[in-house]
Order: sequence, then C-alpha cells, then structure tokens
Amino acid sequence: MGDLFLLIAMGALGLFWMDGMRAREIAMAAARNACRRDGMQLLDDTVAIRSYKLARNDRGALKIRRVYQFEFSDTGDNRLDGSVVLLGRSIETLYMEPHRMAVEEG
Repeated sequence: MGDLFLLIAMGALGLFWMDGMRAREIAMAAARNACRRDGMQLLDDTVAIRSYKLARNDRGALKIRRVYQFEFSDTGDNRLDGSVVLLGRSIETLYMEPHRMAVEEG
C-alpha cells in the first residue's frame, strides 16, 4: 500500500512539473512576442516563476494561476520589468513597464 501511494505521489509530481514546463513555454513565447512587437530586447531570454496558487476561471473550474516575471530593455542600457500571468494555460494578463516604443523606418 505504501509503495502504491509513493508511486501515485511521484506521478502527480511529474505531471505537475510537466504542466509547469508547458506553462513556462507559453509565458516565454508571450514575453518574447510582446518584446518583438514593441521593438524591445528581452533580457536574459527567459522568464522566472514568481508565484503560483489555485484560482477559478470564468466557468468556476479550479486552475493554477502562475505569475512569471521577465526583464526587457528599450535602450540596451536599462532593465525594465514585465510579467505574464497564466490561469491554467491561458494568458490572463501581460504587463510591461512603461517604455519607449521603437520607431520603424521605411
């Protein structure tokens, strides 16, 4: 019985880890696309988990809300903060600290 419980617990942890990796990929793509759209540089080319907790979506289903943070630069000389909030695998909000927009030539 103890071995079965251990196996189930390890399986649940594995699923939680895999779901977290997929959520991180989604947050990373959102940050990368937002920086590219605004002509910004995504610093360190990564997002970092800041927090996670359980929350309900619009239909009342229990999901994991994850908050990821990232840093970007508008001049190359500074570091500005941004964040991506996921509810499950859906992007709830994407925030970028106020910055100068890049002007496209041509």
